[in-house]
Amino acid sequence: MKLNILGCYSATPRTFTNPTSQVLEIKNHLFLIDCGEGTQVQLRKHKIKFNRIKHIFISHLHGDHFFGLVGLISTFRLLGREADLYIHAPKGLKEVIVLQMKLAQSWTNYNLYFHELTSTSSELIFEDEKVEVHTIPLDHRIYTNGFLFKEKIGERKLDMNAVLNEDIDVAYYRKLKQGADVPNKKGEIVKNQMVTLPAPQPKSYAFCSDTAYNEALVPIIKNATALYHESTFLEKHAKLAAPTKHSTAVQAATIAKLANVEQLILGHYSTRYDNLQDFKIEAQTIFNNVELAEDGKVFEF
Repeated sequence: MKLNILGCYSATPRTFTNPTSQVLEIKNHLFLIDCGEGTQVQLRKHKIKFNRIKHIFISHLHGDHFFGLVGLISTFRLLGREADLYIHAPKGLKEVIVLQMKLAQSWTNYNLYFHELTSTSSELIFEDEKVEVHTIPLDHRIYTNGFLFKEKIGERKLDMNAVLNEDIDVAYYRKLKQGADVPNKKGEIVKNQMVTLPAPQPKSYAFCSDTAYNEALVPIIKNATALYHESTFLEKHAKLAAPTKHSTAVQAATIAKLANVEQLILGHYSTRYDNLQDFKIEAQTIFNNVELAEDGKVFEF
């Protein structure tokens, strides 16, 4: 699982900082999470093959999280994209994008599907044989979701020394990986656990931006491998968090601790701050394993 941070600041783009956008590589998928202004420039800059992006997840309809989307959709058209594109986003985004395309007479030459979200409870919005994606209802000024990306439990691993010692025909290897007991060449049934090893522990990534402090999300993200949680403010500006429905670094760390996640990644910093290390210092008073998102930074889990 690999996370590419394209932008991690709030509000407006600046010369060297970009609003929210990320690419998550998981089980052969490239998922784009939020699409702030300048996202496609960042995709090119960091040499991410964005033609592989089939699914885009938009948390909410504040501009710093989706103003780059119509440009990306248009670029896909100009590049001759043929693959279907799925956009999972709050209801209303389809209307915005379709109106822009209609007025510009620039319809896509590929299929564009909108999965409009309205539920205030966590729901499964994408699933294949290897990955699930669930919404994480957040507490912001408008309807907002985070997203939980979860690997499914994979196949068991063959213990080749044990397999060979038991004299099992190669035709049964697939069944062994699937957890079945199989016969050896003598016709004796071999218990699966004698010749296989458990599948790797599935990983998960929780994306939570933007939100006020909200303990209701804790059960949804419990034991996640990594949590990205917005930390717009430091404690000296904590009085601004409640009315704007944002969080402080300490509040993000508190959620991470309550959810028992392995790693916390802070982001969505207010552009009023010059020293990001202050966010890490404050968060580590609550939760030890803290990293700072930075534009262009890559995390591997």
